[in-house]
Amino acid sequence: MRRVAVRLSTLAIFTAALAAPVFSAYAGGDPPPPPQSDTKPKKGRTSNIEDPRSLAGYRTAYALIYDRNDYAAAIDQLKALGRDDTAPVANLLGYAHRKLGDYKVSQIWYERALKADPNHVKTWQYYGLWQVEQGNRDSAQYHLNRIAALTGTGSEEYRSLAAALEQPPGTGLIY
Repeated sequence: MRRVAVRLSTLAIFTAALAAPVFSAYAGGDPPPPPQSDTKPKKGRTSNIEDPRSLAGYRTAYALIYDRNDYAAAIDQLKALGRDDTAPVANLLGYAHRKLGDYKVSQIWYERALKADPNHVKTWQYYGLWQVEQGNRDSAQYHLNRIAALTGTGSEEYRSLAAALEQPPGTGLIY
C-alpha cells in the first residue's frame, strides 16, 4: 500500500513539474494549455472534446496557433476534426480567423461557440477582444460583465479583457 502511495506521489510531482513551464509560458492573456482530458462531457453540453483522436487533433491545432502562429494550418486541422459544433473548437476557429484578419468569419465562429456553450469563458474573452478591436466598446463591456458573472473579476480572462478596455480607443491591442 505504501509503495502505491509513493508511486502516486512521485507521478503527481513529475506531472506538476512538466506542466509548470507550460502554464507560465501562457501568462499575459494567452489561454492555458489545451485540456489533458475531456473524456466525460457534462450532461447536455457539447463543449468537451470527447474522443482521444479528436483531443489529439485539438491539441495539434492548439500548438499550431499558440506555439507556431500558423493560423491557416490550425483552421484546416480544426475543421478536419468534424467537431466545430463544440465551444472549444469553434472558439479556436474564431481566434485563428481573427488573427488572420477575417473578422466576419471570426464573429460567426465565436457566436457558434457561445451557442454550443453559453458559459464558455474563453469565448466571452476572445469575442470581447474582437469587440474592442472593432470599436464596439459597449459590447465588449457586456462580454466583460458576462465573464465576471461566470468566474468573478480575478480570472485571467476578466483581467485580459478589462486591460484591453482600459486602453484608449484605436490603440493596437497586444495580447
